[in-house]
Amino acid sequence: MTGKVLLVDDEPHITRNLEKVIPWEMLGLSVSGIAKNGMEALELFESDCFDLVLCDIRMPVMDGLELVKQIREREFDCDIIMLSGYQDFAYTRAAIQYGVQDYVLKPIPYDELTGVIARVMSNQRLKKKQLSEERQKLGKMTDLASEKILYDILMDYTEATTSNWLIEREEQSILDQQYAMIVLDLIVSSELTKDWREWSDKERKLWNFAVCNVLREKLQQNGYRHAVIQIRDGEWCVLIDCDPAQPFHIDQAKNWAGMLLTAVKNHVKLSLNAGIYRELTPITSLSQAYKHVQQGMQLAPNQEPIAVYPDSSAVSSSEDQAFWDTSEKLIGAVKRGDATTVDDELKRMTKQLQLLREPSVGRFKPMLHYFVVNLMRETKEMGIFSREQEELLWKKLDRRFGIKDLLSVIQQVTSALADKSTDKRKQSERSMLEVKLFLDRNLFRDLSVEEAATHVGLSTSYFSLLFKQTFNETFIEYVTKQRMEKAKSMLSGTSKSISQIAKEVGYAERRYFTKVFMKYTGENPTDYRNGHQSATN
Repeated sequence: MTGKVLLVDDEPHITRNLEKVIPWEMLGLSVSGIAKNGMEALELFESDCFDLVLCDIRMPVMDGLELVKQIREREFDCDIIMLSGYQDFAYTRAAIQYGVQDYVLKPIPYDELTGVIARVMSNQRLKKKQLSEERQKLGKMTDLASEKILYDILMDYTEATTSNWLIEREEQSILDQQYAMIVLDLIVSSELTKDWREWSDKERKLWNFAVCNVLREKLQQNGYRHAVIQIRDGEWCVLIDCDPAQPFHIDQAKNWAGMLLTAVKNHVKLSLNAGIYRELTPITSLSQAYKHVQQGMQLAPNQEPIAVYPDSSAVSSSEDQAFWDTSEKLIGAVKRGDATTVDDELKRMTKQLQLLREPSVGRFKPMLHYFVVNLMRETKEMGIFSREQEELLWKKLDRRFGIKDLLSVIQQVTSALADKSTDKRKQSERSMLEVKLFLDRNLFRDLSVEEAATHVGLSTSYFSLLFKQTFNETFIEYVTKQRMEKAKSMLSGTSKSISQIAKEVGYAERRYFTKVFMKYTGENPTDYRNGHQSATN
C-alpha cells in the first residue's frame, strides 16, 4: 500500500520542488496534500490520513512547531520531518520534544532528504509490522482465554453474568453475542473407532490436538468468528458467532457441520457425528443448549451423521426424561467418586427399567447402550480400569445383548468405582495438592489446563471437574487470581518495571497483562503502583 505524504510550507517553489524532485514512487509514497500553513494542514487532517508530514517551521497563521504540537495532542498517527533555514538549537530541541523524527536544514539537500525519508519510513513500517504482530498475539491470547471461560460455562462450572470479573469490560460484549452450536462427537462404540480404543493416552492426546487444529483452521479460512472447545476425549463443541439481527437458517448450520466433518475426515482420517442446536443461543443458555444436544446425540436410536436437536418431531415421554435425569446423576456421581450416590442412582435406574411396559423395552435398549458407552468413556478418563479390564468390557459392548446384560456392565463399572472410591479420593486429594504446588512454582510460565492435567496424570475434563470441586473455582480463575495477587504485591513492594513484573507472573505481552490487571483491580498497573506505593511511604 502506498503511503500518503503531506507537504506544509508557505513558499510554493519549495513544495513544487519537493513534489517533483523526491522519488516518491520509489519510496512507496505519494504526495496527497499540500498546505501553506499549519491551519490548512490541520484542515486536511480532518478529512484525510497521512503517513508522513514534511513541514517548515516559520509560516504565517500557524507555524510548524504549533502544528506539530496539535498533531500530537490530537493523536494523528504520522511521522514528521521538519524543514527549516534556522540552525537555532532551541527550534531543534522543541521539535524533538514534540516527537519529530528528523530535522533538515534549508537549502534542502534533496539526496540527503531522500535518505532521511527512506530511513524514517523504513522504521515506521517496521513498527507497524511489530504492532500488527502484537495485536495478533493479543487476539490469540484473548481468544484462548475466552475458550477456557466458555468451557467452564458449558460445563456449568461458572456463571455467565456481569458479576464474573473474568468477563468484565471488553469480554462483557460476549454476553450480548448469539452462537450457533455444533457438537462433534466420536461414536466410540462403532466398529470404525476400535483403533481409537486401542491407542495409548499419548496417541489420543495428539489426535485430539490435531482435530482441534483442523476445526480452527477451517473456520478461520472461511472467516468465521468462532470458538472450538474440547469437552472431553473425542468430543468438541464448536460455537460460531452470529448476528442476532439476521435470521438463523438451520441449513446453513448443516453446511457448516458438513464442512467440518469433511475436513476432519480428510486430514485426520476419522469419522465424527455432528449435533446442531436448533436455534441461536446466548452465552447464558450455552450449558442448557449443550445438554440438549448431548442428550439427543447419546440417546438417538439411529443417529445420523448430522442431526438437529431437540428433535421437533420427537415426543419425549416422562419415562425418557426420568431415565436421562437418573443417568446424568449417575455419571456425575461416578465422576465425583461418590460411591453412595452411584449406588442409589443405579437402584433407581434398575427400578425404572423394571417398571417399563413391554412396548417401551425396545426403545430403551439402545438408549441404555449409549448410556453405558458414555459411562465407559468417563471411567476411561478417570483410569478406573486396567487396559485389559477395559478391553473385556468393550468386547461385551460390541456384541448385541439384552438389558440385563447392559445392567450387568453398569454394575461392574460401579462396583469397581466403589472398590476404589476411598483410594481414588485420597489419590485425588494428593493430585490437587501436587498441582497447587506445581502452579505456584510455575506462575511465570504460560500454563494451560492441559499441561496441569498431564502433570498429575489426569484427563483434561476430569481434572477440570476435580479442580472445581477442590478449590471452588475454575482453573483459569485460580491461576489468574494467583498471578494478579502476586503482581499487586510486586507493584506495591518493588521497583521492577511493569514489563518485568508481567513476565514474572506469566504474561509475555505487557498489553495483555495490563488488560487482565485492569479487569481484576479496576486500575491500570501504573495507577495501582502510584496509589499503593505512596500509601506505604
